[in-house]
Amino acid sequence: MFRRVGGVFETHPVLCLLLIAYLSLGCSRPNPPTSRPAPAGPPWFEDATERLGLNFVHDPGPTGSYFMPQIMGSGGALLDCDGDGRLDIYLLQNAGPESKSTNRLFRQGTDGRFVDVSEGSGLDVAGFGMGVAAGDVNNDGRPDVLVTEYGRARLFRNDGGFHFTDISKEAGIDNPTWGTSACFLDFDRDGWLDLVIVNYLDYDPSLRCAGASGRQDYCHPRSFAGTTTRLFHNLGRKAAETPNQIRFENVTLRSGLGKVPGPGLGIVCADFDGDGWPDIFVANDASANRLWINQKNGTFRDEAVARGVAYDTFGSARADMGLALGDIDGDGLFDLFSTHLTEEMHSLWRQEPRGHYRDVIATTGLSSPHWRGTGFGTSFADFDRDGILDLAIANGRVIRAGSDPGGDFWNAYRERSQIFGGEGKGKFRDLSLNNPDFSGKSMVARGLCVGDIDGDGAVDLLVTTVGGPARIFRNVAPNRGHWLQIRAVDPAQKRDALGAVVIVRSGKQSWVRMINPGQSYLSSHDPRAHFGFGQIDRIDAIRVLWPDGVEEEFSEHEVDRSITISKGAGRPAN
Repeated sequence: MFRRVGGVFETHPVLCLLLIAYLSLGCSRPNPPTSRPAPAGPPWFEDATERLGLNFVHDPGPTGSYFMPQIMGSGGALLDCDGDGRLDIYLLQNAGPESKSTNRLFRQGTDGRFVDVSEGSGLDVAGFGMGVAAGDVNNDGRPDVLVTEYGRARLFRNDGGFHFTDISKEAGIDNPTWGTSACFLDFDRDGWLDLVIVNYLDYDPSLRCAGASGRQDYCHPRSFAGTTTRLFHNLGRKAAETPNQIRFENVTLRSGLGKVPGPGLGIVCADFDGDGWPDIFVANDASANRLWINQKNGTFRDEAVARGVAYDTFGSARADMGLALGDIDGDGLFDLFSTHLTEEMHSLWRQEPRGHYRDVIATTGLSSPHWRGTGFGTSFADFDRDGILDLAIANGRVIRAGSDPGGDFWNAYRERSQIFGGEGKGKFRDLSLNNPDFSGKSMVARGLCVGDIDGDGAVDLLVTTVGGPARIFRNVAPNRGHWLQIRAVDPAQKRDALGAVVIVRSGKQSWVRMINPGQSYLSSHDPRAHFGFGQIDRIDAIRVLWPDGVEEEFSEHEVDRSITISKGAGRPAN
């Protein structure tokens, strides 16, 4: 990517030659469009921010200091705080603990509009806010909230009534480094959600860095040492002194995660090797990625190199940031997408065979978009409900573009986001030009949350930006196919079964999704599994692999509705 010489970044000549030979990319600036435009068609998304009443502008703090956390945050969350079936929104500020700009909580009303209920919620705190993770850590049926910041992490217990209490200290959540993405998982399958926090750099704000032009700019990650991803084990009722007490134990060193530091940004927790136990994938910035395989005894082993996901198709460590997990080719196996810098090519690791991955980005249509961008938030979802996963990427630079456009400070970092339509068999087509609301305006985009915000059975988008408004993009794709939305619940824990895998079958076709909101970048999604079926209007069965390894099958035939599936209500799967 780059190497740092005397505080100035210079292009690496060997990597440049590789990129030019493979993609005909320049190394100093993004190329013009490299693929033919898609046929003109109606948009899939419209900007519904103002109409839905979401009024939030991100405060990154004063510009000109080039304080690095400023350019990397902040994210947000889609979550149902009060259990009314409607998604609410939580958004972070990044101006520091002394700022008057506080995080904001928005409740969705019966009319679909959002009302700011931040004041007195307990979530209206100030800090260098980075990421959000949502999960019910005390099994009381209400989602709790974990916020990562530069310098700390905070856990907020959901007390009901849109009121949250900061229980970080009593719960044992101590993360004094630069936290980025986070995710809840039950790594020991004991029924209590554990927590993994990805940490970024051992950052020194006094270091001044310059870009290729010699002007001061945000520092490159290789200017600092990486830090350790931390793992916290939920002790459940065993350590509770009161019925509602939550206690975590820091098991970072014991688990093995503390052995190898790195500049972590993105995270996905899923079963990557097919043994039914959740593993941890960490996307590292300009360093080898880590795939921590669960050894089923409280420890993990990094197998990223052996399983093919440590590096890109060139065997190089890129600026891995946002992550999306999904079955792109319909073979029943999850594949993994990672975003990179504008001057680089993203990675798409196809799982073939089970537990082993190969970067196939060059054969998917994603390597020749209309334009390139520095991707952060990203997600696979079936936006037009044709039964094939599509892809959204939220873009925004971290280093000033080659030519300074002048005007607003953030102009030099703004880029256009992208939408790619799935065409089947792992192929995609760039539909960005057909989506002017989402892709037509340049932003310094960071977080991307996906979910059925308005309850119409189609997946919508929430995007956060640096120094700009958060925006809701409502799904208006025409001729959408049939669909099904599934909430998977374990009644014994009174909560969403995070980590469950849901497979829907119709005839010889099947579709697979995972219940876990912790993907993308600094963001938390709608925890429900969403399926599109195209013209198929009847399904044969739903199979669920629950987080504890139990498999059940449910007989379902109707589509075009949202349902809740409860563990224990199905029959044992064959």
